[in-house]
Amino acid sequence: MNTEKKVLVTGASRGIGRAIALAVSEAGYQLTAHYHKGKEAAESLQQEILQKGGSVELIQFDVSNREECQEKLDKWIEANGVFWGVICNAGISADDSFPGMSGEYWDAVLRTDLDSFYNVLHPLIMPVCRKKQGRIITISSVSGITGNRGQVNYSAAKAGIIGATKALATELASRSITVNCIAPGIIETDMIRDVPLDRVLPSIPMGRTGKPEEVAALAVFLLSEAASYITRQVISVNGGMV
Repeated sequence: MNTEKKVLVTGASRGIGRAIALAVSEAGYQLTAHYHKGKEAAESLQQEILQKGGSVELIQFDVSNREECQEKLDKWIEANGVFWGVICNAGISADDSFPGMSGEYWDAVLRTDLDSFYNVLHPLIMPVCRKKQGRIITISSVSGITGNRGQVNYSAAKAGIIGATKALATELASRSITVNCIAPGIIETDMIRDVPLDRVLPSIPMGRTGKPEEVAALAVFLLSEAASYITRQVISVNGGMV
């Protein structure tokens, strides 16, 4: 049973993060669901989990703010103990062609999507190392593997997550802590509302978009004991996109 294992999911109030949070709770873990601005959506998630008999607490902070992450996570660990698993899902996109891309778009995406790797994990890593067991899962994107037109900032951040994940995995493997990355493709969330699906679907061998629950299922597996010998991997959930 997983009832004593605590798992943090960042960006849990919507999209893929919400699906992951629901699946983590349904698998029996003690969920800590992070949100930044989506308080109403986070509280709705909390109510749904509690009604199903799950365990969930909410935590609010800005993943791009290093000092705030340190303060909030230090207090959480002091009050509640060490996380078994951390799923770094929080992220944003701000698309534009590179010649027209503003510095604000570049900075916002890199700080939220890439800097958050350090901001969230660094305060948590030593307590996890002392326990010599645990799971860390990052969420990248097909954009971080192939690069997407109009997403130089997002592709850079998501590619950086892949490199950071692989490097951290090598550092933590001897402590029985696995570190893996999930790279979703075109998944049915708000983030694809402006994607021209008529042009994209032909590039997906399965001919359809993915569901957030299909990403969540992999995340729950990677948290499990069955995945204890899987580390330093980037696993795509993309319907066969190359």
